[in-house]
Amino acid sequence: MKPNLPQIKNLSIREQTLDTLREAILTGELKPGHSLIEMDLSRQLGVSRAPIREALRILNSEGLIETIPYHGTTVRRLTRTDIEEIYSMRSLLESFAIEEVIRAQNPDDLQRLRGTVEEMIVAGRDNNINSVNILDRDFHDALIEMSGHSLLLSMWQTVAMKARQVMALVNRRNTDLTQIARNHLPLLDAMEQGDIPEAIRLLRAHIASAGDLIAEDWQRDSATIGDGS
Repeated sequence: MKPNLPQIKNLSIREQTLDTLREAILTGELKPGHSLIEMDLSRQLGVSRAPIREALRILNSEGLIETIPYHGTTVRRLTRTDIEEIYSMRSLLESFAIEEVIRAQNPDDLQRLRGTVEEMIVAGRDNNINSVNILDRDFHDALIEMSGHSLLLSMWQTVAMKARQVMALVNRRNTDLTQIARNHLPLLDAMEQGDIPEAIRLLRAHIASAGDLIAEDWQRDSATIGDGS
């Protein structure tokens, strides 16, 4: 007897519209401060204003955009507190994950991570920022997943979306995309050597280096990250 499995259906226009706008925000294509006008988005995406309006409502509930009376709707600007909270949580959660992964001593996990970095290097050589961002996200998501810690995974999912947005914005400011990938190599070496303190130190340095780029933005604009264009 064949199993009664549901058919896979195409995403609705509403779902596609939401996914497209969310992805544009999370990859930095739509930067913090970018104005979101229903009529313009409708024309650019080739859909009516109804799915645009619904997508904006959901994105607002997710904290990715904000509507200010008499000023319209924009991609939410990231405050200093936002950045500090995201990066402190990243450091805490990923440090724990790395410790768990090293203790597990699964060579397949480390090989998978190294393969992701190698793909990232290729994407960097091709100057493919979107692929670099996706692979960078995949690397850090995989660290959490490989820990085998379900509560950690749940906590990571809470901050992962905003972490992804910040990572993408930082990566767009790096003039050498291959360096984004190479920054992960010392961390992998320490993990393969089973050196937990050094791996955690390198992870925190890796996260802090992104914070340094953010600090440069703050020197130019004390209120936000992104140029608002």
